[in-house]
Amino acid sequence: MSDKPFVSPIKTTRGLGASKTGTSHHMRQRVSALALIVLVPWFLFSVMKAALGGYADALAWVSSPVNATLLLLTAGAAFYHMRLGMQAVIEDYIGKPGTRAALLILNTFFAAGLFAVVVMSVLRIWTGR
Repeated sequence: MSDKPFVSPIKTTRGLGASKTGTSHHMRQRVSALALIVLVPWFLFSVMKAALGGYADALAWVSSPVNATLLLLTAGAAFYHMRLGMQAVIEDYIGKPGTRAALLILNTFFAAGLFAVVVMSVLRIWTGR
């Protein structure tokens, strides 16, 4: 008799693959996509409407607390979704572990940096500085 416990196929299946994160990554990608389905049409409609009014109307649009909040949510969801998508591409197509790790770190910093620029820009307009 073997001293190893019996491993059923379902136990192997629930291992979630080699990285153990495939399911959660998939779910995060889908949730961010659902958020973008709602936020992107609002964003496009609002930006076109604000841009037609000129520079002063665009500043007034961003200065609105509701629009500023929704703009930050849109940017956050978009950059997070972008980071997850690029992470999947890097993990799937970059073979060298060192290069893969460096690109994953750069991917995270790039997405966070873009979001930080948007946050600082919106806050600067919102506070009037």
